[in-house]
Amino acid sequence: MLRFGLFGTGHWAAETHAAALSAHPRAELAGVWGRTPEKAAALARRHGVPTYDEVDALIDAVDAVAVALPPDVQAEIAVRAATAGRHLLLDKPLALDLADADRVVAAAEQSGVASIVFFTQRFHPNVVGFLGATAAAGGWHHARATLFSSIFEPETPYADSAWRREHGALWDIGPHALSQILPVLGRVTRVTTTDGPRGLVHLLLTHDGGATSAMSLTLDAPPEAVTRDVVFFGENGVAVLPPGDGRPVAAFGIAVDQLVEEIDAGTRDHHCDVRFGREVVAVLAAAEQSRATSRTIVLS
Repeated sequence: MLRFGLFGTGHWAAETHAAALSAHPRAELAGVWGRTPEKAAALARRHGVPTYDEVDALIDAVDAVAVALPPDVQAEIAVRAATAGRHLLLDKPLALDLADADRVVAAAEQSGVASIVFFTQRFHPNVVGFLGATAAAGGWHHARATLFSSIFEPETPYADSAWRREHGALWDIGPHALSQILPVLGRVTRVTTTDGPRGLVHLLLTHDGGATSAMSLTLDAPPEAVTRDVVFFGENGVAVLPPGDGRPVAAFGIAVDQLVEEIDAGTRDHHCDVRFGREVVAVLAAAEQSRATSRTIVLS
């Protein structure tokens, strides 16, 4: 049984992380830490586990950490957990800058812990199957991702998310789009970014081998304009990514399965590990730089 410490108390922490960990046959939710002690205590009571006041105390009490916190807070906790030899089940994006992402990768590699970054769609079986078959088919010239969300309406669970309001769609849903495009088109070599109305951000990417992709993202779309659309174009025609065929809590349970398998097998090569998380952060950081300078950024 893998004992998890949960860091975070918001909607995603409670309804996805905690729910999946409590239901998993090979995981035990062993404690909760949060930035708001009252919320941490309420979530802990809900699952009959202790609340921890100190980050390191919870790290010391468990085998692995699950983190559902703003990315800059997550990165610091991940470094401390990995340094202590605790396995990592993190959320996207891994961090809000490349230096912090590098720190997480270095700590994980030095200690040899297993790691997974939870890009939700990459843990839906039908999406995994589609991406595998599409990548194997090859011959793709271009991909288009249009992800329009509307999360700031009063009734949504993320309406008051300060980090999402500050950093927007690029950092919140950009990781989802990249996690689905990179396995098919490969690493990004060039990034150009521009803004649009209502928080829109548009990215034009060039990939290894010359293929291109275009991403249009917003968290503040009119509710009637909400859409999620990822399409590949190439020698085999057009391939449309299907929506995930399960709830996020089920996908998170699969991520727990895979982390346990990594630990049991002693392997450290998961397709969504912290190294992949760092690759995504590198693209987002380049997009941020392009946005600020109105220039195309070349990735090393």
